[in-house]
Amino acid sequence: MTRTWNNPSRPRQERIEALLAEMTLEEKLAQLGSAWVGVERISGNVAPMQDVFARHATDYAQASKNGLGHLTRPFGTRPVEPADGLRHLHDLQRSLRDDTRLGIPAIAHEECLTGFTTYRATVYPASIAWAATFDVALVEQMAAAIGHDLRRVGVHQGLSPVLDVVRDYRWGRVEETLGEDPYLVAMLGTAYVRGLEGAGVIATLKHFAGYSASRAARNHAPVPMGPREFADVILPPFEMAIRDGGARSVMNSYADVDGVPAAADASLLTGLLREQWGFDGTVVSDYWSVAFLRTMHRVAATEGQAGAVALRAGVDVELPDTFCYGESLADLVRSGEVPEETVNRAVRRVLRQKADLGLLDAGWAPPAADGPIDLDPPGNREVARLLAERGIVLLENTDAALPLGRPASIAVIGPCADDPHAFFGCYAFPNHVLPHHPKLLRDGPGVHAPSFLQALAAELPDVTLRHEPGCPVREQDRSGFAAAVAAARDADVCVAVVGDRAGLFGQGTSGEGCDVPDLSLPGVQGELVEALLATGTPVVLVVVSGRPYALGGYTGRVAAAVQAFFPGEEGGPALAGVLSGRITPSGKLPVQIPAAPGGQPGTYLHPPLGGNSRGVSNLDPTPAFPFGHGLSYTTFTYSGLSLSAEEIPTDGEVEISCLVRNTGDRPGAEVVQLYLDDPVAQLPRPITQLAGFARVELAPGESARLTFKVHADRTGFTGLEHRRIVEPGDINVMIGASSADIRARGMFRLTGPVRVVGHERVMRTPVHAELVGAK
Repeated sequence: MTRTWNNPSRPRQERIEALLAEMTLEEKLAQLGSAWVGVERISGNVAPMQDVFARHATDYAQASKNGLGHLTRPFGTRPVEPADGLRHLHDLQRSLRDDTRLGIPAIAHEECLTGFTTYRATVYPASIAWAATFDVALVEQMAAAIGHDLRRVGVHQGLSPVLDVVRDYRWGRVEETLGEDPYLVAMLGTAYVRGLEGAGVIATLKHFAGYSASRAARNHAPVPMGPREFADVILPPFEMAIRDGGARSVMNSYADVDGVPAAADASLLTGLLREQWGFDGTVVSDYWSVAFLRTMHRVAATEGQAGAVALRAGVDVELPDTFCYGESLADLVRSGEVPEETVNRAVRRVLRQKADLGLLDAGWAPPAADGPIDLDPPGNREVARLLAERGIVLLENTDAALPLGRPASIAVIGPCADDPHAFFGCYAFPNHVLPHHPKLLRDGPGVHAPSFLQALAAELPDVTLRHEPGCPVREQDRSGFAAAVAAARDADVCVAVVGDRAGLFGQGTSGEGCDVPDLSLPGVQGELVEALLATGTPVVLVVVSGRPYALGGYTGRVAAAVQAFFPGEEGGPALAGVLSGRITPSGKLPVQIPAAPGGQPGTYLHPPLGGNSRGVSNLDPTPAFPFGHGLSYTTFTYSGLSLSAEEIPTDGEVEISCLVRNTGDRPGAEVVQLYLDDPVAQLPRPITQLAGFARVELAPGESARLTFKVHADRTGFTGLEHRRIVEPGDINVMIGASSADIRARGMFRLTGPVRVVGHERVMRTPVHAELVGAK
């Protein structure tokens, strides 16, 4: 007989209440827990302090005897062929269905930041690379493809996107972010959410909130941030992704902000997230962050007390294993210290998602493998290719050194030149898990991913290439300098490919737990570049990295400079195509490229005293290359700036338009950027802040008129009384090719009373591009 909660024709809330009434306390708490099957067999850490917690992991039969909320990474824990992974997940779910009293399946979750983090799945560019595309539609297309792959093998939730706004480039996880501007992060992050959720997979926003602003850029370190910066810079991407993207899950940050750990902050996880923003999904803990309330933050004396603190604050599910939401928490409920209704509140949220996923329906069965499964099909690779190509940034091109043309010989130098792993971020499976399996690693990354050297040889088959690594990525080894210098001296052109090797917890130069003291190129790579420049051979500098490194010492000295944030499996052909001229670069910087290695933190979002303040400080933070910068092999002109009104009320809207024309001799794409400046306000405001953008492709001689619809709400900020306001006054308008390359300027005035705005405010700047033909 079908029970009420098993019947999909009954109202969802009725089903949930019926099931809740049937559950014992132990069964309720089981829905708030998780199990990481096989964690004790993992060689090397893929999560913080994993080795410590794994020693105390409970076997799966014991962990799941009363049911289970989540299954942790059934595909991403170790290398498994896709069909084998599906069979493994099928068996785990069937055990829950058949061997527990209620038979409720678990939500299976996986990492999916640069694609489905499993063996043989497409490795897309890192987040910081797709941010460089400024291409909202393409990011949504990528996320939809990732969601399709997850869903077809029975995965319900993806632990992405990362919506942390970069505040310090030294932080190891810069590669996982979408840059340093909250509007860019919000737009691209929301696009990712729409793609994943549209495929039927729960998107998880992380890390809520403030994680990226840790003191001295140290992973998990305290965040010394005031409430206005928190509200105006950190929170908007999360707010937009929930309101406009429909994200159904949020993951708390590890860090404390102004002394309060996120996992213990009811004002954040309940007051703001649920009561103000209306979020009705689940909050899942970052791995072991509930246990860290006891061991690292020291706000609880026992595991049960840590669980109680997190549960009261609003953390619904403990990941990746159940340590604090188990029997020790049950004892506190039985004693009355924790009301059972607090448990019920979280259980309802989990069951609501399970109902929406069909996991409570009678007759539900886990998907079964019925043949080979291709997780890197041509369609995925096409999206990966477009992202890689559109995310490459041409920083400098002295005397039009690029495209290369057809030199007789090229010296390809550097530790990143012939290593496809240089193209992958720390959450890409080939760098995340595969290094702990050396036998498989020797066979390659599990997907077709040519190195830059291999791709350049295919791109320029008639050109003689000589490769010398010169040095390792991070070791202090100069023994290869002599061979590298000799190769460069004998060549017509030298391409120096330097940068990062992503890893985890100190095993790489970029990635989670791979923070740096300054922004010099890792190891002795900077010395290698200097040695190559001393040869007199033109040097094209290619930086393949997860963070921006200080390149001010090379500007004006290299023949050209290219920045490729980890570009994924198609990165080699994309880079080779840009250098050869087959591809016209169109990427723009989502973070500044610093001039000098010290002086952090600092981003382009600063008031006057945050910039070069002559007569006040001797330190000049002006970057080598500004936010939004990126050159092309063609040229674009801007003209015809017009505003639909000179004055609008503080609840009004103005249309701002300009004409952009491709004046070069080849097709190209320009990212047109709209910036605003509030010159007189209650509080010091950024002198330049992105308010809108559009990527437009133009043929030679072709023009497009771009029209931005800017609502007065887009000028809002958190005022003296800690309320978000729109106040009257002049607003400067700037449109250009970067935050520093402004091609057109205007101004409008806001009139009327100061308005207080909230969650329902306008957060987007719609833009329309109309092609107007060649001239």
